[in-house]
Amino acid sequence: MSDVSDRSDDLSDDLAHVLAMWADDRASRDLGMEATTVEVDHAVVRMTVTDSMVNGHAIAHGGFIFTLADSAFALACNSRGQLTVAAGADVTFVTSARLGDVLVADARQRTTYGRSGITDVTVTRESDGAVVAEFRGRSRSLPPR
Repeated sequence: MSDVSDRSDDLSDDLAHVLAMWADDRASRDLGMEATTVEVDHAVVRMTVTDSMVNGHAIAHGGFIFTLADSAFALACNSRGQLTVAAGADVTFVTSARLGDVLVADARQRTTYGRSGITDVTVTRESDGAVVAEFRGRSRSLPPR
């Protein structure tokens, strides 16, 4: 499966800014993340749990799961064309992930009000659909420069 940034010609010109943001996101890229869906208010990002992501309990470190959800959150809340940043986020870990698991973060912007927004992200294990984590991000759009 190719990364969505490789298929920018298939997407609306309205999403060019978020695709450029993703292309410049070295943190997500270096963790092997792949954006498979980018639409207005919605994004899906995949990541395989590697040996450098496993903690002393032989499970995926929660920080990496949070980072996957945060990356999907960033795509969804920036999809409307306004520079938007995280104002806060909470995560609930439901079950563990292990070495080799492919995790899928499905982000949906639920609401915006003024310059603020709420985006929910569900992280699942691709092999069986088990919910690994639920993430709620709060965003703030910045005024135009």
